[in-house]
Amino acid sequence: MARAKRSKTYRLGRICDRRSRDVPPHAEVAEVEVDNPLGLDPGEKIVALRSTRNDPLGRLHAHHQIDEAQYRGGRAFQSDWEKAERGPQAVDPSREYVDGTLGREPVTESQRQAVLRLNRIDRELGTDGTALVHDVLVLGLTMEQVGERRAVRSQRWNDYFSKRLQECLDRLAQIYGFASDGGAGAPSPPSR
Repeated sequence: MARAKRSKTYRLGRICDRRSRDVPPHAEVAEVEVDNPLGLDPGEKIVALRSTRNDPLGRLHAHHQIDEAQYRGGRAFQSDWEKAERGPQAVDPSREYVDGTLGREPVTESQRQAVLRLNRIDRELGTDGTALVHDVLVLGLTMEQVGERRAVRSQRWNDYFSKRLQECLDRLAQIYGFASDGGAGAPSPPSR
């Protein structure tokens, strides 16, 4: 008895392709390589789409305006800010007391360490740099919006804020250990 031939070849690459093809018309997305949550091998990567609409740091990274160390330093700052923000809160005497409510959560060691790092960053960046980093990384403002908050609206100021933000992100990368401070690893000037 003759064997029946298959008329269609199966391509496993198309079957396992989980990328979305339907993107909303005004979506701002960028491709990013992430760990495969369904992968069998450790360290296996897949390409995913990341929304950059309300993420200025992600947008700068997607457009190659900042490098990986600056990006990771900015994300570490955002993480520390979120940890520290969740800390102790004042008691609201206007709220009615309800039996069975738990007391305020104590400050954890990770929150305390985050506050210490943020205090160091405040000293390192200065008042202006800290305010700029907070406006962009915490509030999610663009350079135009940062200029409007400071009552300066020109392209020259936008360029200044962009350059200053990159300097602050460089410093954050050094503080968090994602980049060296230019000591031993920095290239030496050419000799004559």
